[in-house]
Amino acid sequence: MSLVKDAILSQKIEFSCIVIGIAALAASFLAEWAWPIVFVPIAICGAPIVWGAIVGVVKEHDITADVLVSVAIVASVLIGEYDAAAEIAIIMQIGEFFEEATVDHANASIMKLVNMRPTTARVVRDGAEAVVPIEEVRLGDIVRIVPGEMVPVDGTVTSGSTSVNNSILTGESVPRDVTVGDRVSSGTVNMYGSVDVEVDRVGDDTTLARMARIIENADAGKSRIVRTADRWAVYIVAIAFTVAVLSYLVFQDVYRSVTVLVVFCPCALILATPTAIMAAAGNMSKRGILVKDGGAVERMASVDTLLMDKTGTLTTGEVACHGFTSTDPGTDAEAIERLVSAVESRSEHPLGRAIAAAHTGDVAETSDFNYLPGLGVSGTVEGRAVVAGNERLMRGLCPGNLDLTVGAAAEARDDGYTVVFAGIDGRAVGFAVLSDTLKNGSAEAVRDLRSLGLRTVMLTGDSRQVARRTADALGMDEVVWECLPEDKLRKVKDLEGSGRTCMVGDGINDAPSLRRADVGIAMGGMGNEMATENADIVFVDDDISKVGGVVRLSRRTLLTIKAGIAFSIALNSAAMVLAVLGLMGPVAGALVHNVGSVIVIVMAALLLRHDCWGRSGAGTAAPGATTSPA
Repeated sequence: MSLVKDAILSQKIEFSCIVIGIAALAASFLAEWAWPIVFVPIAICGAPIVWGAIVGVVKEHDITADVLVSVAIVASVLIGEYDAAAEIAIIMQIGEFFEEATVDHANASIMKLVNMRPTTARVVRDGAEAVVPIEEVRLGDIVRIVPGEMVPVDGTVTSGSTSVNNSILTGESVPRDVTVGDRVSSGTVNMYGSVDVEVDRVGDDTTLARMARIIENADAGKSRIVRTADRWAVYIVAIAFTVAVLSYLVFQDVYRSVTVLVVFCPCALILATPTAIMAAAGNMSKRGILVKDGGAVERMASVDTLLMDKTGTLTTGEVACHGFTSTDPGTDAEAIERLVSAVESRSEHPLGRAIAAAHTGDVAETSDFNYLPGLGVSGTVEGRAVVAGNERLMRGLCPGNLDLTVGAAAEARDDGYTVVFAGIDGRAVGFAVLSDTLKNGSAEAVRDLRSLGLRTVMLTGDSRQVARRTADALGMDEVVWECLPEDKLRKVKDLEGSGRTCMVGDGINDAPSLRRADVGIAMGGMGNEMATENADIVFVDDDISKVGGVVRLSRRTLLTIKAGIAFSIALNSAAMVLAVLGLMGPVAGALVHNVGSVIVIVMAALLLRHDCWGRSGAGTAAPGATTSPA
């Protein structure tokens, strides 16, 4: 949290210096006897700029626009033009404040991820269970994990069955059933049954710890915004000094040379980028979009590939039941639904809740209800033994007609649907078809993005079948399935050489790629806090259709920045000619800067009301998405 406090304190100090500087400059104008007060803004606003320029040149051998600003301030003081020096210092400090205000310095995500890790584990040694600090768990130990607990280690299940929530790692919306011989990873959550796990990874080798390291290193090569004036600083400084020296050699007038330095200070040039970005951020904030990193707005304008997480971003993350299919001539689908829904109404499993929620009729009474972790449920409804669950459960309790039922369900599975088998009185009679559901407007949003010339890529932890079905329904250009966090990060890195990337996601598993991509957008309303911490832009209401608006506004912002830069260069050039000819002095030059800065700010302010949110892409239907494994 020290980073957050330091950033807030720094911005408060800068703002206070600006206010005090403006007040002191105004006082020096209003009262002749108070003219020495003009040194206050020079000291508190100008001195830090001069010192920073000196450090940059001496230690880092880096020539920035602050070098020319510093020379202009010092030269103005030396020839007695204190007002000009104060005005330049204040304007520069305002520009610096705007820039820092657009960047979020707080990044405590790694510590939050570390704090999520369990601090204790239930270790079974010599038949006795003991709760020990996680640091004392060793390879080969048996760790017992009860329902509701986060898995503290990586290992293999040695006894018991359960379902684990993998969303923290893969984003999968459907819990994964595990039993003896299956692997579980730290960071996943045990939902129902108690299991014993033999530890094969502890400490920094666990999946959760590795994810923390991935996030920590994810932005090593991330593109950062560079102040436009600094990109051109060498040329600006060279031109200004050359003209100033030539002016002095020709006219032998130091005032003309100093005026050249003053008028060529890139005040409006420096203000062009941060003011436009802040205005764009204000426009977005009115629509529930929070800009954490102002540089992301400028980067977003040149993004050509949009990578999108599936669950929670393009889909609701909630499983829905699409109905039942009967494989038994003596039992119709409606009867299967009525009986199975009655049993599943007693279940807490997401698949069971989805089946129960899809039933619109009266719910029959269930007796002898039994939940079998990692397998399914059973009970007695209307005097009949009803079973619902996976194939393993069916083979044990309802083997009759099972092969036919499994074969009939294969097509649904191949199409990417989740299947829950149904058995009645020891015989498999059919199955329920379930899947994650698309968010309203997701397909339209993808078409809109493609109409803007963006290549769309869906990343998901789901299986190939589920991924392909969703990608085809949305019209994505490409889909990558079975992605772990490092797989998503690898995809972002692979695309870096071919253009700029934007990652859209909502979960902890998206955090590394959100951090590494040129622009990270988090679905913050339903998303995980880790995702919002590592993103540059946060959608409070999870409305994926607004991504197209962000792209349009970012492109308009970049045009405004370029227009402001062009105007400032033209203004500075004209003022420089007048200064060389002796038609403009240092004070008048500073006044020209004020006018130029105001015009640039007005141009940027128009972005506050720019409307780019009411459109939807009418692009043609996309061909089938190209697919690839993680």
